[in-house]
Amino acid sequence: MDRAAAVRQALLELVAARGLHGASMGELARRAGVAAGTIYVHYADKDSLILTVYAEVKRDLGMAAAAGWESGVPPEKRFLGAWHRVHAHLVERPERARFLLQLEASPYARVVHEIDDEVAGIWSAMTASLGDILVDLPADVLYNLALGPAVSLAAGAAGSPVDVSTLDTVARGCWRSITR
Repeated sequence: MDRAAAVRQALLELVAARGLHGASMGELARRAGVAAGTIYVHYADKDSLILTVYAEVKRDLGMAAAAGWESGVPPEKRFLGAWHRVHAHLVERPERARFLLQLEASPYARVVHEIDDEVAGIWSAMTASLGDILVDLPADVLYNLALGPAVSLAAGAAGSPVDVSTLDTVARGCWRSITR
């Protein structure tokens, strides 16, 4: 892993474990195994590093959701498949789910969607393909209702997986919460 990737991974782990304010640059450098100055070779400041990692996590999440998204499949089935793919993606790396829980409730969430066309585009394309069946709510509210429970369940699932029946029930509840 190169130094920039080590710094990003260290930030992800620190924020997941301690929250945004518990991720000091000194601790970040120690965890990444680099000198503090090395961080600034790759990132202008802590905010740009956080935005980079957040955009990377959101992009990967969007790609996982979109992996089996086929326009010929009924909308509910498309959504349920995407929901389960998102959950499975995060269960594989629960620190990403815990990182998302920290960042989704911060000003960084809106900034990433404004500056990263790829992140915004994946979700916009998926919701646009569902058409008029979605309730008329702001995009961030739709996202939280649709996928927030998948993120929360994955974040808390370390060592105790949630049974498939419960996951199906939650996914269907999410679908009902975002559709007319």
